[in-house]
This record gives sequence, C-alpha cells and structure tokens, in this order.
Amino acid sequence: MAVCRNLFTIVLLLTIPGIILTLTLGCTHSDRFSISDLTCESLKDPLGVNTLQPRFSWKNNSDRQGATQTAYQILVADDIKKLNEKEAYLWNSEKTTSSSNIWVEYDGEPLRSGQLLFWKVRIWDENGDVSSWSSPARFGIGLLDKNDWTASYIGYPSEKGFYSSPQLRKTFSLSSTDKKGTYLLHVNSLGYHEVFINGKKVNEDILSPAVSQFDKRSLIVTYDVTPLLKTGNNDLIIWLGSGWYTNGLPGVVGNGPAVKVQMERVHEGTKEVVLHSDPSWVGRESEYSRISDWMTGRYGGETVSGNLETQHIVFEAPDELKWGEIAIAEIPEHEVTPQTVESNKIRETIHPAKIERLNDSTLLVDMGKCLTGWFEITFPDLEKSQEVVMEYADHLNKNGELSKQGQIDKYIASGSGVEYFINKFNYHGFRYVKISNLKQVPQLTDIKAHLIHTDFEMASTFECSDDDLNRIHDMISYTLRCVGLGGYLVDCPQIERLGYGGDGNASTVTAQTMFNLAPLYSNWLQAWADVIREDGSMPHTAPNPYAAGGGPYWCGFIISASWNTYQHYGDIRVLEKYYPVMKKWLEYEDNHSVNGLLKRWPDTSYRAWYLGDWTTPEGVGNPDHIDERSVDLVNNCYISVCFDQMKNIAGVLGKTEEAKYYSEKRTQLNRTIHGTFFDAQQGCYATGSQIDLIFPMLAGVAPLELRDQLTQTLKVRTENEFNGHLNTGLVGIPIMMEWAVAADEPDFIYSMLKKKTYPGYLYMLEQGATTTWEHWNGERSRIHNCYNGVGQWFYQAIGGIRPIPGKEAYREFLIDPQIPEGVTWAKTTQETPYGKISVDWKLFDEKMVMDVEVPVGSVAKLVSPKPTTGIQINKEVVTNQTDTLSLESGKYFIEYFFD
Repeated sequence: MAVCRNLFTIVLLLTIPGIILTLTLGCTHSDRFSISDLTCESLKDPLGVNTLQPRFSWKNNSDRQGATQTAYQILVADDIKKLNEKEAYLWNSEKTTSSSNIWVEYDGEPLRSGQLLFWKVRIWDENGDVSSWSSPARFGIGLLDKNDWTASYIGYPSEKGFYSSPQLRKTFSLSSTDKKGTYLLHVNSLGYHEVFINGKKVNEDILSPAVSQFDKRSLIVTYDVTPLLKTGNNDLIIWLGSGWYTNGLPGVVGNGPAVKVQMERVHEGTKEVVLHSDPSWVGRESEYSRISDWMTGRYGGETVSGNLETQHIVFEAPDELKWGEIAIAEIPEHEVTPQTVESNKIRETIHPAKIERLNDSTLLVDMGKCLTGWFEITFPDLEKSQEVVMEYADHLNKNGELSKQGQIDKYIASGSGVEYFINKFNYHGFRYVKISNLKQVPQLTDIKAHLIHTDFEMASTFECSDDDLNRIHDMISYTLRCVGLGGYLVDCPQIERLGYGGDGNASTVTAQTMFNLAPLYSNWLQAWADVIREDGSMPHTAPNPYAAGGGPYWCGFIISASWNTYQHYGDIRVLEKYYPVMKKWLEYEDNHSVNGLLKRWPDTSYRAWYLGDWTTPEGVGNPDHIDERSVDLVNNCYISVCFDQMKNIAGVLGKTEEAKYYSEKRTQLNRTIHGTFFDAQQGCYATGSQIDLIFPMLAGVAPLELRDQLTQTLKVRTENEFNGHLNTGLVGIPIMMEWAVAADEPDFIYSMLKKKTYPGYLYMLEQGATTTWEHWNGERSRIHNCYNGVGQWFYQAIGGIRPIPGKEAYREFLIDPQIPEGVTWAKTTQETPYGKISVDWKLFDEKMVMDVEVPVGSVAKLVSPKPTTGIQINKEVVTNQTDTLSLESGKYFIEYFFD
C-alpha cells in the first residue's frame, strides 16, 4: 500500500497537557511507585567493586502517566541492621532534590578496601509523595592496593607445566565465635579457577576470572563463602587450569597456573585475615589435563582420567589422597584489580538432535545447533584404560566429514563405576562431535551440551509479521550469546578466541541493544587501555596475546566503543578514563597521515595487515575490499567518524577547545577525502562498492547536493551488478544499517535481507545455519562475530526505537518506525538504564495503531507518519499536528488515521 512506503517522515512537536492531566488524575497513591533493579557500578550485589567512589543506580516503576522522580534518599551502612536513618552513619544522603537515578555517586564517609556495605533508596515523585524503601542491596569494596594482600602466589610443581590442572588445598578451623560476620574469599588466579569449601563448589561461576592482559593486569574474583563454612575443621580447595595463562604469551612466567588467595572475615565494620596462600598449602595433580598449546587453531581441549567416583574423592574424602608440597610463584609486579564484569555461567543445556553411527566404533553426534561451551557425556560400560576421543566442529565439510578445527577431548576409562566426562577449564565452539573408540551408542539423554557465556542479561525482544526477519534477528541474538564469554566479545570461540576491535565495533550497537553489556564493556575497554603502546600504536585485539590482522577500524574501538557505551548506558567515567588513550592513538594516526590522509602504517610484532572492509562476498560484483582506493577511503572515513565522536566526547567532558579542534580536523579531513576519492565522471567514490558509496554519506564527506545521486547510484548498482544482494562485509554492514536508518531507506535493506540466495543471511539459514558465519560462503568459522551489525536495524528501523545523540541512556529517544512494504506489524521492547521501552505497532488499510510504553525517567519523541489525517492518543483527539509529540512516562494507545 502506498501509505507504507515512507510512513514516518513528518516530525510532530506537540504537548498535550490536557491529556496528561486527565490521565494523571486519581493516581497519586505512593503504592503506584516502586523501586527495583538496584545496582552498584552496574552490577547486582557486587562483592568487589574497583573504586572507593562507587555509584548507585535503580529503576523507578509506576503505572501513572507522567510519573517522575524529583528527589531521592540513599542510606549506606556496614551492617544491614543499621540500614535505617538513625544508624546509617556511612552515608545518609537525606532528601536530595534530583531526577537522577543512574550513576548516583557515593558521597559519604571515606570507604576502604575490603569493606562489605549495604544500601537502600527511596524516592519522591512529582506530587511530593514518597515511595517505600527499596529492598536492601549490598556491595563490597575490592582489594584495591597491593598492601591489602598478605598472600603469596602459589602453584603446584608439575612435569605437565601449563598442561596441568592442579588442585591446591588448605585446611583451617573456626570456633563458634568466629562464625559471626561474613567471610569473603578474594581469589586472584593466573589462569582459570574453581573454588570448593567442604566438598561443595562456592557458586555457579565457571571459567573464572574474565580474560585480561597478563603483562599489565590480572583480576580478583571475590566470593561470599559464609554459608559453606562450619564450626570446627574446614577444607578449602582451589582448582586451577592455565587457560590464557600459558607459555609464550605476554606476562606469563613460571611453569603453570598460579593463584593468590586471601580469606577475610568482615563484621560490624571491622575485618581480619582468616587465611592466605603461603607455603603451608598442599597440592596434587587432578584427573584433568590440557590438550594442545592454546594458540589459534590449536585450542585443543582436555584429557580426563578416572570415573566419576574417582573424580569426586577430592571433595568427599580428600584425606584419602596423596598431597604434595606446593611452590611459591615469583610473579612480576602488575596491576591486580577487582573484576568489573559478571562471571561466566552455563545459560542453557541441550541434548543431541541425533546420533549417527559412522562405523563400529565411531559416532557422530549432532547437537542440533551451534553453541559455545562444554560437552558432557555419561559413557556406556568401558574397558580399563580405554581411550575415547571426542573431536568438535561447528560444521561438516563438503564430504560430510567433521571440519578440522583443532578441538579435541579425551577420556581414559577406569573400567568400573560411572564413566563420565565434562569439560572444566576449556570450552568448544561446536555443533558436531565425532566420538571415536566407542562401540556402544549412548542414549540421547546421556549426552548434554552446555551453552556458556558471561552472565549478562537479555535486554530486548523483537518480532514482526515477516518470519524471515524474525529468523535473521534470532540468529544474530543467539550468535552474540555464543561469542560473549570471558568478559569480552570474541571473534569466534573455536579457532581464534580473540577480542578483535573490528568485530567489536561492527557489533557494539547491536550487542548493547540486545543485552545489558555495561559491565562487559567496562572490562573490555580496560583491556584496550592496557594494550596501547608507548608511541600510541594500538593492536587489533584486546587482550593482545599475539599479532592479529585488522586496520584502523579495529584500533579505533577505544573511541567508538567508549562513545557508544556512554550513549547506551550513560557512564561518563568511561569517557573520563579513556579519553587520554583515545587522544594518544589519534596522535599516532596523525603521524602516519600523508597530505592529510591516513596511509598504511607498518606491521609490528603485535599487529598485522591494514584492512578497510573485510570478509566481503566472493563472486558477486566486485567489492574488492583490498583495492587501495577502497582501503584508504574506508579508513579515512572512519577517522572522520572518530573525530566526530571525539568532538562529542570532549563536549560531554567540558573540553570546549578540544571539541572545536576535533570538529575542525573532521571538516578538513572530509574536504580532502571528497577531493581525493570522488570521481565526478563516474558519480561515485573510489571503487563504487556499496561501502565506498555509503560511508562518505554517513561520515559527512559527501556534499548534501550529491546524496540523492549517490543513493540512486547505490540502488542501481546493487540491483544491476550485485543482483540485489548485500555486497559488503564486516565493516560495511553496520555502516550500511546506520546510514539506512538516517536516510529512511527501509525498503533498500529489506529487499536485500529477503534474498535467499548467496550472499545473505537467509542463505546462511537455508544452509542450516544457527549462528552467523565468518565468510558469506561459510568458509572457516560458522560461529562468528562478523556480520552481526545488522541487528541494530531491526530495533531502530522496523521497531522504531532510536537513541537521540546527546541524550545518553535513552533519557530521550525517538519512536519512529520505518516500515518496508511487506511488513504489517512489529513488537519491540528494549530495556534501558531507566526501564523498559515498548513499541507495538500494527498497520491496517486506513489506520495504524501503536501501543507504547515509556519508562519513568525517559521522554519519548514521537514521529508521526505521512500522510496522516488524524491522531488519537488514549482516545483523545490531537488537534495540533505541527510539532514533536513528547510522551512522558506511561502507557499510550496511539491511532493514526489515513485517507
């Protein structure tokens, strides 16, 4: 229908106090306002934050339209019993006039390392009514200084070296009086760890800690072990696996994993060290050991020997085992800081779709979908010393055989008891498992696969009338879960496992829309700050264990990801902390510019290649991403974007002169780009590929008078030369999506997404994909963070929820669905720091209806469709249709009428 083509083009600015007043009457009871989702430094009940000036956030909930917070009161105490206005001596903010409920900074008595604290909040609304107090929350200050530690690094000397997965043990005794208070266990492991007390695992964390740059930093994870302790003798076991702490990588010393442990009792504002790691500990080899050297394509797996009963002796009867002396590990001085991101956890468990017998002793297990995580199997009866081999891959090759991806586990049987295998300190990216030397086929129920990722929360939902789009969206969302472990986004979980900045930049807006990733980006951006070199040079990955390919779009992650993180979550400290790092990198970039344009910089021991776009489709038109013209155009357009982001960041930080400087740099660069790369005769930039046409428009390089012509050229070339397909790669996908929303071109994107032939997302799905691939043709990796930048389009275009630049954390946002012909309804929700945004629209022949929910603390700017003959909101007629319609918090039923 014609009305759908450019449905949302007129901006209405309208305030309707009469309507809001009418809807507000009778809704002043305090029980209409509740407080939820208390966080400290964006984490729920963190036991070790990395600051003495923590910040608090909460969400306000009300059914009343126009409800707003006008003041808050926060109480902080070191004992939950003191969390009242008379005894909360650490901080009683009293009634503080403010509408802020995110990143509210602590302003009480000085805090110190190792404290455990409790807090709660209440708020006042626009009518002066006060809410009930929130439920109490708690937070701990981590060990922030090296002088906070009395512990030493210890390890277990083993001939297996970094392939060893030892268990370290300490017994200790508590009297009945000691049991008062809270026991916090601070664990700083170089490599992975798990903690057990009195035979029980302390929590559900796995593959801890998050990844860091070991020559600069290692991380502390803090546990509350109070519930597991008992009066009398207690048994503490720390189980270690080397993981990224392995021979030859930066900062790695010694001959195996090491750990520093300190238990402290915190009680009524005091703390004392109960135990720490020292020479009195003992250790042993566990039944686990690592396979392979933990390098690209060779991440291997684990060998497990002994049945389930043997594996559990250490927890059930540790004195029956032989324990040996441990060794003090001499570790170079480095930053040791509390982990600022959630740990990894098992988030989903599945059974196989089928098991196929390949021969009399070889099986192929199909889990039914790709995933990142652990494999678990209870074997049929096995002979003593029988070695069962399990190989993993995310796809089968053209001959139907398992693709070789260097992923392997082994189980050496006991010949009795329950023969059982599950991963511990390694993981796999897989769908298929080839099991060799196993004659009897297990039951489907005896095999499990566990999806593992950092314990972030889902933050959005999307569904529309076109099931093809739903399938693409769901594949993107699931893929990001598969690459989101270890406190960063890896490129792929099975082959490289690296935090590439290019892959990260391409997916940041999508990922931060779909999930609450404020803690993850806090951790990841710290890694980027840790890897910058003295001359300002950046690698292409963070952490940066070894050289990896990329280009400026990879290195500039420190700028773009910081800015997007601030836009999504409102954390100004991200900008304050990393602004000097951003400036340092741009100075390096300037030193490699020739005649005003960035040119290829040298490869180094930690960085290789110099890419523009990457992973463009082969055999469709000629995207030719390695053409020097395209490489230079793409990279300089990206630098222009960085200058614009730096202008914005400097503005937020109050650095007016620096904002002006970056604005002028961008203006001059854009003139140079246009003058160098625009071919007036051909009517295009550089090679005329999709990214070469789009990026100059998005970056502000293309003069306004050329943009209609460039857009038309883009559409014609896409149809005639690329057969209507996507013809770009990792960098081009998010750039295309951002441009399409800004240019109101939903049909252009929709037409390409609907192609079921190569290359495209539906092509992947038609080939059986459950996660997105590294290359459009499926080569190499089929769990990859290359093409996930398309996800932002579903929310910003079809869903219509768009951030407004400068209005961080969605305190103001647009509702502006861009509807391609063929889509008739969409339901979209997005959880923001202020609460849930919901847009549910349906299109009919003569009208469009929309249910909208705006969270308390936010204002929605509603963009009205064209042509519209009438508007009703909650059955009230809107008479003035000339300005923007501002919707305060609440729920609205909106009707647009057409001729």
